[in-house]
Amino acid sequence: MTNDLLGRHRAVLPDWLALYYEEPLEITHGEGRHVWDAQGKRYLDFFGGILTTMTAHALPEVTKAVSEQAGRIIHSSTLYLNRPMVELAERIAQLSGIPDARVFFTTSGTEANDTALLLATAYRRSNTILAMRNSYHGRSFSAVGITGNSGWSPTSLSPLQTLYVHGGVRTRGPFASLSDDAFITACVDDLKDLLGHTRPPAALIAEPVQGVGGFTAPPDGLYAAFREVLHERGILWIADEVQTGWGRTGEHFWGWQAHGRNGPPDIMTFAKGIGNGMSIGGVVARSEIMNCLDSNSISTFGGTQITMAAGLANLNYLLEHDLQGNARRVGGLLIERLRAVAAHIPAVREVRGRGLMIGIEITKPGTDEADPQTAAAVLEAAREGGLLIGKGGGHNTSALRVAPPLSLNVAEAEEGAAILENALRSIP
Repeated sequence: MTNDLLGRHRAVLPDWLALYYEEPLEITHGEGRHVWDAQGKRYLDFFGGILTTMTAHALPEVTKAVSEQAGRIIHSSTLYLNRPMVELAERIAQLSGIPDARVFFTTSGTEANDTALLLATAYRRSNTILAMRNSYHGRSFSAVGITGNSGWSPTSLSPLQTLYVHGGVRTRGPFASLSDDAFITACVDDLKDLLGHTRPPAALIAEPVQGVGGFTAPPDGLYAAFREVLHERGILWIADEVQTGWGRTGEHFWGWQAHGRNGPPDIMTFAKGIGNGMSIGGVVARSEIMNCLDSNSISTFGGTQITMAAGLANLNYLLEHDLQGNARRVGGLLIERLRAVAAHIPAVREVRGRGLMIGIEITKPGTDEADPQTAAAVLEAAREGGLLIGKGGGHNTSALRVAPPLSLNVAEAEEGAAILENALRSIP
């Protein structure tokens, strides 16, 4: 049955639509932190639909909210008043930390970043964007144009002029050998130098932790230091919280808060986890920025009632059960366990991350050279052991990504770590 489905998939879907595993997996249902395939095998899910099933599979509170809303009305567009959309926007505006915040809902993180770029370029009357090396911001034409990761950049054509800044990867590049303070100083000096050679940019867009890039991050405070430079010149800061938001990093509710010394970002984008699998994305911005557009703009599917009902139920559950605190506690245990394992495996260059956002970088032993074949082999071995994880990285996709639902408990963390240990030890 799986082979038949794979053949049908290949016959009608694009060749570039990647599938994990030599024998691709069909997931038929899930519950809690587990999913099942078409053959009935159960897996511990440490990737959550690319960080999207944030709380749990088949969470009763979300399922109930979706079912009840579907029985009333599913969709009406933004041309009509929409109570669930207003209620979720109120909650997100308050949680964002952005003063006088306005919220616009989209259907994905890609569309959210598109909207942020539209707002920033219109507000600043500039199509120059600063972005981070090793970054990823989505699949659309404009988002690809600011992506600093060649593996996810299928064209050099773009409506934007993009300039790439140092700092998103702490342990690679020309400043890797410096102390954290010296690293930040060097990146700030590089930014100042770059700004001296170009027309004034509209904005800097940055992921506080680079997701597709392999869960890499700068030292805390880098973007706060950048903000001083940007603010002096009127340049906006866009925080891409598509993967880092909602408490996943444990220490903070938003990733930008690790860099919040000089205040919140001007614009923030979000998506993925807030819908727990439903298609929700969005943008939060100060009112003068959000309101700067001088022509009509609506959304057919952004903010539709059924997704907003899911988002409200999911956010309530997350806050009431302190899943941010759980990510900090259980994620801390998991990352230390994985670091202890990695210390005895030469192919593991680094275990990094915070909360339940953990990257394991695989290289050829004794070198910094990426080893995507070995990373793929570990992914396969983990699946054999009953664990689903992800891949990423800007150096040939040689980082393993570990990002379970935020309700993960200690026993499941230990089980997953043991499976991953066996998979890593299977490296020849």
